Formats: sequence, structure tokens, C-alpha cells
Amino acid sequence: MSEPKRERPWIMRTYAGHSTARASNELYRTNLGKGQTGLSVAFDLPTQTGYDSDHPLARGEVGKVGVPVSHLGDMRTLFDGLPLERMNTSMTINATAPWLLALYVALAEERGENVGELRGTTQNDLVKEYLSRGTYVFAPEPSLKLTTDVVAYTVEKVPHWNPTNVCSYHLQEAGATPVQELAYALSTAIALLDSARARVPAEIFPEVVGRISFFVNAGIRFVEELCKMRAFTVLWERICKERYGVTDEKLTRFRYGVQVNSLGLTEPQPENNIVRIVLEMLAVTLSKDARARAVQLPAWNEALGLPRPWDQQWSLRAQQILAFETDLLEHEDLFTGSVVVEREVKALADAAWAEVEEIERRGGVIRAVESGYLKQRLVESNAARLARIERGEQVVVGVNRFVESEPSPLVENLDEAILTVDPAVEAEQIAALNAWRKQRDASRVEAALRGLKDAASKGENVMPASIAAAHAGVTTGEWAAALREVFGEYRAPTGVAGASMPSATSDATRVQALRDTLTGLEARFGRRPKLLVGKPGLDGHSNGAEQIAIKARDVGFDVVYEGIRVTPEQLVASALEEGVHLIGLSILSGSHLVLALDVLDRLRAAGLDVPVVVGGIIPDADAKRLLAAGVARVYTPKDFELSRIMEDLVALVAERDAA
Repeated sequence: MSEPKRERPWIMRTYAGHSTARASNELYRTNLGKGQTGLSVAFDLPTQTGYDSDHPLARGEVGKVGVPVSHLGDMRTLFDGLPLERMNTSMTINATAPWLLALYVALAEERGENVGELRGTTQNDLVKEYLSRGTYVFAPEPSLKLTTDVVAYTVEKVPHWNPTNVCSYHLQEAGATPVQELAYALSTAIALLDSARARVPAEIFPEVVGRISFFVNAGIRFVEELCKMRAFTVLWERICKERYGVTDEKLTRFRYGVQVNSLGLTEPQPENNIVRIVLEMLAVTLSKDARARAVQLPAWNEALGLPRPWDQQWSLRAQQILAFETDLLEHEDLFTGSVVVEREVKALADAAWAEVEEIERRGGVIRAVESGYLKQRLVESNAARLARIERGEQVVVGVNRFVESEPSPLVENLDEAILTVDPAVEAEQIAALNAWRKQRDASRVEAALRGLKDAASKGENVMPASIAAAHAGVTTGEWAAALREVFGEYRAPTGVAGASMPSATSDATRVQALRDTLTGLEARFGRRPKLLVGKPGLDGHSNGAEQIAIKARDVGFDVVYEGIRVTPEQLVASALEEGVHLIGLSILSGSHLVLALDVLDRLRAAGLDVPVVVGGIIPDADAKRLLAAGVARVYTPKDFELSRIMEDLVALVAERDAA
């Protein structure tokens, strides 16, 4: 009997990058040596949001959630010894995608490598930044223009490059249902292709369609997630053929990469997370007709902090075992003809298409972002999800059920169970940045920035001017500042104002008791107790802050929530102006010590004595330092009961009043 023919496995990646370009380069070499077949570069928040490492908003954020890349020199170091022509490099970069691609192309040109042979992906999806991740820089219209610039440039100059990953991953992380994830991603792709169709010659537009890829999420309900992926293939083919007249199957194939769900990873009993990760991987690998082209898995301890190389290796080995030890790749699609799968796929596709049509009726995805419609829908979906978990209707093992546990040997020493970034990294990066600025030709930099602003002002493609700026030594902050002069700044709707908290009969007594207490405090204060919810720094993951703001408003607080990306100085000024009784800080980037302590110092200097609580992915040792410094409460992912958190907050205000 002949051996069955095995399919080639998907590209195996690990989302990685931290501290410095040199440290990240060493990590990439190590991971590739372990059998990883592609790179997935994580950039730090200043790089993602267009700031240099010495900008005030970058304080505490440098090298925390990714690698800082401020200029061509950093890009040289990051890819030192790695042949770009033979790499498949995914860059998780959006608002500054034209710039990071320009640096990558400039490096290839500098090395004498063939730019036309570069392979990889820039995520380059701005819509989800307004809805979930918050690393947008410009308003939706100019952002769409910049995204389209990358598409138009790559289809001509870098034909093997995927210019955009329409990214529904973060939508699910923000609470999107499978239907919403399908609809919002496909609506984004429609907006992008409509924009590109007006920018590229008609004869090459089908190639643009063929280069669009997606980056999706796979949650724990892996049957539903598998059906979601098959529904994606059905709807994408419909869009390609019916809206754009592209029928070549090579160009209409739904191409996607995936990182499985990080939202469901738990801080309690974190050893369970590897089981969740493997099950979620099955959703995007079992079905051959809807199999991912690239897979990256989170690490088991991401709810605790930054994973170490060993943690990332464990997730890589899970992929390798599935691909090389099992017989999965030896068979045709396992689900063709399945009555259950066909029924579920049709139901998801029909519901998602109805939502796509609703978005189109509202003027398309850009208008739906600007109006706040999409953000509010996501905030409400996430509120409903959290309410189900709090009521026990949605079981999370180790969190709201089966919570009894033996001590986990994996976290016996929690301080060693995660990777920490040396605080000296930020100072070193700033010193290196200043040295870079001093050694370059200032007149050449100024000319390059004038050329960039000129191209943007005239509506020209900014890619050629960006590549020239990269060669001239322009920095990330300078590139973004030049375009900010042309396009202006933007603050997206928060989704909090019109959102409502799902009602729960089981929670009604607790909520009413809180309302009664706050009503009594209002009588004494002469106004409702006021809570300021703030996100200092560049962390744009606003899901937790939004849910706290909505729940606090529901129980009777007067809530001030200004959205993302504010400095400690601005937060304290707002606290003074609003006369708040309590401040809640949300920081998920690992910068909690620097930013929270800065807020405390500024409050004391201003003579404002109000309780401060902090939420985020905060190791126990850091939580103790925050509490010792004067923070009133620290909340981490294990604190999922919003009603209990509200009881704490109301008690803090009442205690302060009694004192």
C-alpha cells in the first residue's frame, strides 16, 4: 500500500519582539533554529503609534510589548544575518505600516537584495484599531488612503507581499461574536478594495484582490470557529465574484493567518491554557478547505506577563506535533458533507451578510466607525460576554467553576515565570536614538521630510517618499509628525456613551444596594460621586476600561472616561478639573509601575487626595509595590466579577468620606 501524499504544513510563527532590536534579533535566530518557518514581528507601542522613544507619551512603554524601531539603523540590527529574500516576515503594524515597510524595503535596497522577491505581510488594517487595539494615528479617511498607498505600491513593486491583513483577531479580543467578526472584517475588505480599485489600473486590480489576506482569531468553541472559517471562504468568494467580477480561483481563495484566542487565557490555573491553545488551533487546521496558511500561538502564561523563549517554544512544539506526528495532512477535508457543519456555516454566513448589508446602508465601514456604531456594538457584545461569565452561564474552568486547585509548579516562582524588560532598556534606546540623530545629514533629513509632506498634501502615494526618508535617516516619530501636520490628529469614539450593561436578575440586589449607597453619598456631597477612568501611556486595549466605565455608570457613579492615550499629567489635570472622588487606571502594556507611580506623584504634588485603583496584567511582586506606594486596589485578569469590583470602589469612596 502506497504512502498517502502529505500536504505541506502551514507557516509556523511566533509573535515575538521585545526590549531592543539586538535582543529581538537573537530571539528570532533562536526561534528559527527551533523549526519556526516564518517571522512575526511585534513592535512596541511608540513604534506602532508613530512616536520616538523619547516622546513624553513613550515613557515606560519602550520595548515593553514589542521591539522599538526608530530608524533604518534599528531595522539593520533587527534583521542582522537574516536574508530578507528568503524570509517570510509578518509585521504586526498598522498606522505606521507604510513607514515600517519603507524601512524594510530600504534595508533590502541597501543590502543589494531584490525588492521584488520580498515575501511577507504588513497587517495594515486600520479599522480594527479604532474598534479594539487603539494604535491608530490619523482619522479613518486618511488612514484608508495610507493603507491603499501600500497596496498600490506593493502590487507593482513587491508583488509577493501581502499589503494588508484584514484583521478580525482583535475584534474577537474586544468581544465580537463570530457574526460580528465575519461582518466587520469583510466590510473592511470591501472598503479597502473599493479604494484600491480607484487607484490601480483595471488590468491589475484582480491581482490586488488576490493579495488581500486576513488575520483571524479562533476561540475555544472550536466547532463554531471551524464553521466561521468555512463561512469566511463562502462569503469572500461571493464578494470577489459578485462585487468585483474576479473569478480566477487562485485569486478568490480566502487566505488567512491566525493567532488563536488570548482573551480566554486565564490567570488562575494557567497550566490549563495550553489545552485551550491546542483546541483553538484545531479550529483552523482540521478543515483542509478552510485551513490557515500561517499559525501563531500565544503562550500559556500570557495572562501573567511577557512569555519567555521556553514558553514560546512550547506553543511552537504544539504546532509541530500536530503537523508532523499526526496524519492530519494526509487527508482531504474531513467535514465535506457534514450536516452539522453545513447547517452552522449557512447560519453564520447568512447572519454575517445581513450585518454587512446593514453597514453598507450606513455608508460603509468608514462611516460606521466615525459614527461610533461599530464600537458601541462591540462594547455591548463584550459586556454581554462578561455578564455570562459572572453569572456562571459561560463556564471558564478554574475561574468560575472547578476553582479548587493544587498549587501549580509552573508558577511556584511567579517572578521567574514571565519575561521582564530591564528598565535600563528605555534609557539605552533613547541614547542610541540621540546618537543616530547626531550622525546623520540634517539637510538631507529636512529635504526628505519636505518631500514626504508634499506627497501627502498632493494626495500622491507616500511610499516612494517614505523609502527616501528611510534612507535619509528619518525617525519613526519624525515620519509620523510630518503626516500629522498634513492629516491632523484623531480621537475615535469610545463606545461607552451609548452602551448599556446587560441586566441580570441574580445581580439586581447587589446593584441596587450600590445605587442606594451612592445615593446616600450624593446627598452628603451635593452631587453624585465621580469616577475618572483613565488609560495613561500608549496602551490602546480599552476593553477593560470600557467595561468598568459602563458598569460604574450602571451602579450610579458619574463617570469620566476620555478614551486612550493620555499622559499622567493630563489625567491629573482632568481629575482636578472634574473634582473626582476616585481614579481608576487601566494599563495592560506592562508599564504599570512607571505610569501609575507617576500619576500618584503628580496627585500628591497637586494636593489631590483621592483613592487610585489600577487594573492590568500585573505580576504579584509589582502589585505589592503598587500597594506599598499608595495604590488602593490592584485588579488583574482573575478579577472578572464586575459587581465585586464595584463594591470595592463604592466602599473606597464611602471610607474616604467617613475619614
